[in-house]
Amino acid sequence: MLKITCPVCGLGADETEFTAGGEAHIVRPASTDPENISDEAFRDYLYVRDNPRGLAHELWLCARGCGKWFHAVRDTYSHEFKMFYKLSDPKPQLNLTKKPRARAKAAKS
Repeated sequence: MLKITCPVCGLGADETEFTAGGEAHIVRPASTDPENISDEAFRDYLYVRDNPRGLAHELWLCARGCGKWFHAVRDTYSHEFKMFYKLSDPKPQLNLTKKPRARAKAAKS
């Protein structure tokens, strides 16, 4: 089970009490002049997502607590949550990734 703590209401529980919302900090194309937004830019906004090995910024919903959305930084390799922060907080600049251990070479007989 993944342990999550809501930064809004403080609820700490496993992931079944929360709802994942996908990648965070996705920027919508400027819509002040919708006629000049390319189909490719809008397609990328709707469907293209990063799939990093390491730290990922994600959206989560505190479904059983306050009902508010928040951000989380999770290591996709170990599934460990590194931090939680409110939607109003800026995106943290983190470099907490650990490189996976190299596999031990088989001993020659």
